[in-house]
Amino acid sequence: MARILTGIQSSGVPHLGNILGAILPAIQMSKDPANESFFFIADLHSLTTIKNADDRKHNINAVAAAWIAFGFDTNKNLLYRQSMIPEVCELTWYLNCLTPYPMLANAHSFKDKSEKLFDVNAGLFTYPVLMAADILLYQANRVPVGKDQIQHIEITRDIAQKFNTQYGPIFTLPEAETNNDVMIVPGIDGQKMSKSYQNFIDIFQTDKELLKTIKSIVTDSLPLEASKDPYTCNVFNIYKLIASPAETETMRQNYINGGYGYGHAKQELYEAIIRKFSSAREEYLFLMNNLGALHHILEKGEERARIYAQDTLRKVRERLGY
Repeated sequence: MARILTGIQSSGVPHLGNILGAILPAIQMSKDPANESFFFIADLHSLTTIKNADDRKHNINAVAAAWIAFGFDTNKNLLYRQSMIPEVCELTWYLNCLTPYPMLANAHSFKDKSEKLFDVNAGLFTYPVLMAADILLYQANRVPVGKDQIQHIEITRDIAQKFNTQYGPIFTLPEAETNNDVMIVPGIDGQKMSKSYQNFIDIFQTDKELLKTIKSIVTDSLPLEASKDPYTCNVFNIYKLIASPAETETMRQNYINGGYGYGHAKQELYEAIIRKFSSAREEYLFLMNNLGALHHILEKGEERARIYAQDTLRKVRERLGY
């Protein structure tokens, strides 16, 4: 059985791009009986950028609620908060003491910001070591990452190999797993949907707020009666990722035939989102309004994760003479 480990950024409520491009594919992968999935909310990593405590609490809850609402099986797999497993911080220190400075100085996460060193905190500099500890603590075999994170997996392997060579084999060497077919979801302005661009669709908004967001999608000014190219329209390009093939074809023909305005398309997109995600929206709102139930699910995952973490850390401590 392959052990898959994924860190989930706790930077806010997951938007439609996160759901289609990351959450649903990862949950599908976790359903494979040959896989064992360890999914954690990377709330320690978030401290390098997010300083407000209330924002962090909300983000953690929102991310956990979204993954559970979309069907991540927390009985078969593990879902836990990184910060609730203190063993990861202890292992990070041990690995820090084996990690050469130039390796971190050449990491993209630091190098890209090194021209403005006053903006770089020590946590950002040692970010790859904490990521290595996240992976090695649980002896993960496969780590799904974007192409920008491959270097961090290489750093993890280098650190693990150095430890294994010097102190004897303890750590599994993880393999980076990239997906070249990652879905790119356009935002309301046509760019890739991102919180950074403030162009995202939050499907967990109230119906009224969601409709207002969808109505703000940027379109051209062609009149209602004109024939339109669906593939140059942001509304259609989002709709086709959600709707059925038959529904998509119907909208495509409506664009081409004319007599069909962008207001009609936006209303259909809104209705498609409501239909497709109704149960997930309901479950998400229930969990966000019942944090005791949400935290109980997380705590069960954390109890299980801690068993793996303590086992690895005990071996590490013994090898280091503690």
